[in-house]
Amino acid sequence: MTTRTRVTLGRREDLGADCANCFGLCCVALAFTRSVDFPVDKDAGDPCGNLDAADGCTIHPRLRVEGFRGCTVFDCSGAGQKVSRHTFAGRSWRDDTATRDAMFAVFPVVRRLHELLRYLDEAITITRDPHAAAELTQRFDRVRDLSDADPRTLLDVDVDAEYDAARPLLLTASRHARVGAGDVRGSVARAGDDRRVGRVRVGPGADLLGVDLRQADLRGASLRGALLIGADLTGADLRRCECIGADLRDTDLSGADLRGAVYLTQMQVNAARGDARTRLDDGFQRPSHWPC
Repeated sequence: MTTRTRVTLGRREDLGADCANCFGLCCVALAFTRSVDFPVDKDAGDPCGNLDAADGCTIHPRLRVEGFRGCTVFDCSGAGQKVSRHTFAGRSWRDDTATRDAMFAVFPVVRRLHELLRYLDEAITITRDPHAAAELTQRFDRVRDLSDADPRTLLDVDVDAEYDAARPLLLTASRHARVGAGDVRGSVARAGDDRRVGRVRVGPGADLLGVDLRQADLRGASLRGALLIGADLTGADLRRCECIGADLRDTDLSGADLRGAVYLTQMQVNAARGDARTRLDDGFQRPSHWPC
């Protein structure tokens, strides 16, 4: 059975994956390594063995059962259809070697630009400062124009520099969203400050691998870049918690409240474990591997 889907992620439809309008780029252009996420090795540029001639996945309903858990987590942020239908105007990597090489080189660039667009788009909606909103809008327009460029221009884009330029604006918007969310003492959250939950330090870049944070009040906290692999956040309150760059692989979010979580992505949600009680904002899809 071949399945090609449209997945609307986050707040902007054009920044969500539309597999039906993509030439299966994530299944060919990217590499993966045999691990808990994939049962085999695959080099970049080699088509996945499950990709059919129509660029559909032959095991889509059984990906996790077959060991391709990484595929159920991945999110191209809409870069697949952008590169397939806009950048290369409907030409497929199957057409000729030159298109193939250029398309595979451009796809990761556009994907990162689209990820940045999603952060900027959210920042515009959460900032309380009209001047900051104007700066964010200008930055969004610039990055969008770059993502719409021709292949040669895209290959010359310094994506790291674009992220560096946007970072102060994103952090300021995050503070605007988080201040006043409250902390474990019920006082006003001081955005960006570390805090302690019991004996655990919670803050940017914190090592929270496998920690027990059940029922923790993390409103307005910053988990920016934090390592939360296998952590237990069952029933935790993560409203207006900053999640940019947080590693949520196998984090237990059962019964957790993530409404208003700042810079939370569908890919992070997909990587975590949750259940029917996990509370998410509109625009997020509840992963199919979460129990109902």
